[in-house]
Amino acid sequence: MTDRELKIQDKRAAQPGGETTKSEACFAPHVDIYETDQEVTVVADMPGVRVDGVEIALEDSILTIQGQRAPQTQTGRLILEEYECGHYLRRFTVAETIDQENIAATLVDGVLTVRLPKVVPAQPRKIEVKLG
Repeated sequence: MTDRELKIQDKRAAQPGGETTKSEACFAPHVDIYETDQEVTVVADMPGVRVDGVEIALEDSILTIQGQRAPQTQTGRLILEEYECGHYLRRFTVAETIDQENIAATLVDGVLTVRLPKVVPAQPRKIEVKLG
């Protein structure tokens, strides 16, 4: 992958834009990024997040992935809780080589997959000249 397709920011504690009135934790999900000739794929771990708790936005060439993990209702006495409730937030700069109109995402078992297809470059072709 070249720096032109997707710029990766250093991983650090996620900071929501602006000020927040909520005291919930905000996490930067772990991601794996793969590239083929046709697309760049971002795979993000967001355990406990449901489809209706995920938001993906593209604005000014910034791809923003957000998710919210709501509290789980469990029966029985809680012995250990390592998954915290809160928000997931990760941002990437998307270059002009990505087809921004055809970005797609799926969420399966807490793993978000975002597919960023590359723009197909114009292919050389011969133009037929017709009489009249």
